[in-house]
Amino acid sequence: MSDIPTITPAVKAGILAEALPYIRRFSGSTIVIKYGGNAMTDPALKEGFARDVVLLKLVGINPVIVHGGGPQINEMLNKVGKEGVFVQGMRVTDSETMDIVEMVLGGHVNKEIVSMINTHGGKAVGVTGRDGHFIKAKKLYINTPERNGVDIGQVGVVESIDTSLVQGLIDNGQIPVVAPIGVGRNGEAFNINADVVAGKLAEELNAEKLLMMTNITGVMDKEGNLLTNLTPKRIDDLIADGTLYGGMLPKISSALEAAVNGVKATHIIDGRVPNALLLEIFTDSGIGSMILGREPGQ
Repeated sequence: MSDIPTITPAVKAGILAEALPYIRRFSGSTIVIKYGGNAMTDPALKEGFARDVVLLKLVGINPVIVHGGGPQINEMLNKVGKEGVFVQGMRVTDSETMDIVEMVLGGHVNKEIVSMINTHGGKAVGVTGRDGHFIKAKKLYINTPERNGVDIGQVGVVESIDTSLVQGLIDNGQIPVVAPIGVGRNGEAFNINADVVAGKLAEELNAEKLLMMTNITGVMDKEGNLLTNLTPKRIDDLIADGTLYGGMLPKISSALEAAVNGVKATHIIDGRVPNALLLEIFTDSGIGSMILGREPGQ
């Protein structure tokens, strides 16, 4: 016997009526989605994500997926006897680790996402930043409490993004799925935080929205309350008092930078919630935390 509750025709009609203004508003626009967390590992959430992405495309929205793959990278590193090391939320990446990162992200993870979307009727195409050298990168140096300019290997920061490859896929009716690997001036690969790539790509594509899927409800205060409509000053305060730290720092920084640089709306949403994308885009209440690019009244 099914545990799924019966939805009456009246409720179904109400759901469609609520979604229609948003479908009209966002049709033809580009939405960049950072895909990560449990939504990438839980089988039911993975299938649901693929269906939701296909639905977005069918109603005229252009989704662009940028994915992570931390758990999958860690699993492969464990198999070869290497332990993942992080500094300020960034993975330390020596040459051997970079080969594994590229194999996992550009190979297994990327192709699995593409296959899932295509199985549900989409036309997804997988790329990395080394394809057409469309994500140019340079070495990232990290400042720590102990010292500045720490070298963490083949970890990069985005230097520039040429959107012509991704835009061409969009114009051809396809769904780009991007692995966050950049290329240096000498052709070397750089591991780039997926949140950073998603934010920069959203800026360069003049995206309507940037949605970052996480394993948390959103940005929370120290009492566990959900915070939304976060301004640059409020975010600075939350970093200063230790509320935001570690892996949340690149995520919140990328979301804020995208908002400041013209992405109309950036959101950090809970990817553990079924249909999280649809809830954020097509409902009045939305979910998660919205990041604002300026203070009220500016």
